[in-house]
Amino acid sequence: MSKYEPSGKLPEPVVKSGEFPFAAMALDHGHVYGQVSGLVKAGATLKWVYDADPARAKALADQYGAKVAESEAQVLEDESVKLVAAAAVPNLRGPLGIRCMEAGKDYFTDKTPFTTHQQLEDARDAAKRTGKKYSVFYCERLSTESGMYACDLIEMGAIGRPIQYIGTGPHKHSKGTRPDWFYNMEQYGGILCDIGSHQSEQFLTYMGAKDAKVVNASVANYANKDTPELEDFGDANLVADNGTTGYYRVDWFTPDKLKTFGDGRIIILGTEGYIELRKYVDIGHTEEGGHIYLVNKTDEVHMNVNGKVGLKFFGELITDCINRTEIAQSQEHAFVAARLCLDAQKMANKVE
Repeated sequence: MSKYEPSGKLPEPVVKSGEFPFAAMALDHGHVYGQVSGLVKAGATLKWVYDADPARAKALADQYGAKVAESEAQVLEDESVKLVAAAAVPNLRGPLGIRCMEAGKDYFTDKTPFTTHQQLEDARDAAKRTGKKYSVFYCERLSTESGMYACDLIEMGAIGRPIQYIGTGPHKHSKGTRPDWFYNMEQYGGILCDIGSHQSEQFLTYMGAKDAKVVNASVANYANKDTPELEDFGDANLVADNGTTGYYRVDWFTPDKLKTFGDGRIIILGTEGYIELRKYVDIGHTEEGGHIYLVNKTDEVHMNVNGKVGLKFFGELITDCINRTEIAQSQEHAFVAARLCLDAQKMANKVE
């Protein structure tokens, strides 16, 4: 067994039942169910659910024994609610977050957190003014055990100093099942703004960077001319404030045959080795995800960390909300990652 194999107990709940009440609102994207599940497993108690579709709200509320709110105001006026988890239509996430913070709640939104730079600046001002958190669920790292354990390996010095990041974020289009907003540029923000946000956050995290700039970017609609505002391909190059570099590609071309939503992979190059993550599947070997390949001066290792690492982010977020710390995610990190995907989208060259 390699010294890099995970060991130890999985994360346990950080609070007792009823100690950390939270609410879920705006259930427009399925990621909200992962947000709620992660918080509940970490000990939080779902008290309220609100959505414009009462049936959708009731289904989630019944699952966790929560109450269905009649309005957004009913949730925001409940002083016992500490945090609001939400996955609204992307261009509505920023304004909803501001309303939550101004009502005295910390806010936990699905990615992408904003679709315009103005929304980002408005939220930054509101967070500073209210002292409340605007946390973002960059789930391609935060809800995958391999994605989280890669941070631990880097911290151990397994590959020396990280110097370059390559990320691929392919997704299934599942055409015919998507809501109307998925095809509206004003509402979803563009492919680099949307699923590219995962890549911006991972680049900053794995490279140990506080800030970065987008060097170049491109977008295209190669195969969906019937929905002209959809971008089905995008890529970008970045350079961080510590001199590290990165490239990522995102697309909606995962074939239907693949048994998961996409074959997301990451390669992290360091001065003394490299890590490859195959997060969701290892094609030709197993349908199970959670794979880490590590090569350095002393080891050549394949690890499957599913069920061995757990997801510490949710417990850390709850603890941060209670203690006003920034262990799970700093406010600046969440906002810089958001700005990078907005920058990439704004400057992207449209490939015809």
